[in-house]
Amino acid sequence: MTTLAPEPTAGTVAPPPDTPFDQLRVVPARHPGRWVATGVVAVGLAMVLNSLITNPRWEWDVVAAYLTEESIVRGVWTTVQLTLITAVLGFALGTVLALMRLSRSPLLQAVSWGYTWIFRSVPLILQLLLWYNLAYLYESLDFGIPFGPSFASVDTLSLIDKFGAAILGLGLHQAAYSAEIVRAGILSVDQGQLEAAASLGIPRRRQQTRIVLPQAMRAIVPTAVNEVIGLFKGTSIVYVLALGELFYTVQVIYGRTQRVLPMLVVAAVWYVVLTTVVTVVQYYVERYYARGAVRTLPPTPLQRLRTNLTAGLARVGSRPDGTAPR
Repeated sequence: MTTLAPEPTAGTVAPPPDTPFDQLRVVPARHPGRWVATGVVAVGLAMVLNSLITNPRWEWDVVAAYLTEESIVRGVWTTVQLTLITAVLGFALGTVLALMRLSRSPLLQAVSWGYTWIFRSVPLILQLLLWYNLAYLYESLDFGIPFGPSFASVDTLSLIDKFGAAILGLGLHQAAYSAEIVRAGILSVDQGQLEAAASLGIPRRRQQTRIVLPQAMRAIVPTAVNEVIGLFKGTSIVYVLALGELFYTVQVIYGRTQRVLPMLVVAAVWYVVLTTVVTVVQYYVERYYARGAVRTLPPTPLQRLRTNLTAGLARVGSRPDGTAPR
């Protein structure tokens, strides 16, 4: 049985170079700066939590009472609807614009560039108000042959209400940014793969849908999710249309009850919840598209937690010298 050398004390010399490895005492590296930073952050976090809990002006009872109030839940649902519809519309149109920008047609390139230039130049709040007042410019929308007779006509005011104006404003505005995100993802794919696909006689449309876009998604997804999260918060700007989404509903309630701060906290809690759900979805989507890029997929949060618990239990059950008990 091998015994370890006695622990050296102050003034003792180091063991000779030919000392067997099993007789050397392994000393972990010291990280004093890390411990100091951890202590400072822990104290700051404790102070913040103590302030949130002990300060009565936060009025957490009011926050709890209104968090699941019926009008608030309806506002949250409207916010979710706006985000989902405008995200689908924005990224669908943005993908088309990106492909137009990368096409060999000068007209398609110019139209795509002009669309992005205009919609990124005009503030979103101004676009919302313009779409909401579209009936002033065009009293009716006619459907028929271009520059010829029309077959049907729809009253603009009945077609584009508050919700429709919000969808058009947010969706078309988002398409301009989504086009650049998709275009950047497509350009990140190695051009040699396109040359190889072209040499094999694969049609250009199939190259884009089967080769380019699946690989481009690895670069598109993180930025696209950031845009969706921005949409969740950006829907609050439709309050100018008096549409009953989350932020407008909160404004109406605190205008009636004068409980401004608690109602703002209610809105903040719901935005955090919605953003967290999107972040979780982002993690699994990124993991899905990483299948062809890495040999081993990154562990899920549950797998990481299980690994950490197993390692912690093994560390607790081990001897002080690092060996497992018999």
